[in-house]
Amino acid sequence: MGKFLDLWDKKKDGSRKELRSFERTMTIALAIAVIFIFAKKDNVVRWVEAGFTIRRQNREIEMNAKQIEQMQRTLENLTTNRDSLEKFARERYHFAKKGDDIYLIP
Repeated sequence: MGKFLDLWDKKKDGSRKELRSFERTMTIALAIAVIFIFAKKDNVVRWVEAGFTIRRQNREIEMNAKQIEQMQRTLENLTTNRDSLEKFARERYHFAKKGDDIYLIP
């Protein structure tokens, strides 16, 4: 910390006046950059979080699209094939033909 404080003492510049002036300027610029990057409302951390959120939502959209496609195929199959509709009704809603015995096992 002592070296950092020495940087601000202009009496110690001596022959390295330009270099120390540059170091002071860069220190101030770095501090301002850090403030803008992390302390501002619209900062880099929020951009990264937004990127992750967008990526997650895109994955969800893809999953939902696949699910919808699967449901549409199932619906098409159920509306065109009587046997598949009957099997679906029996398995899903426990429908039965007259005279069938039904056993429900939880």
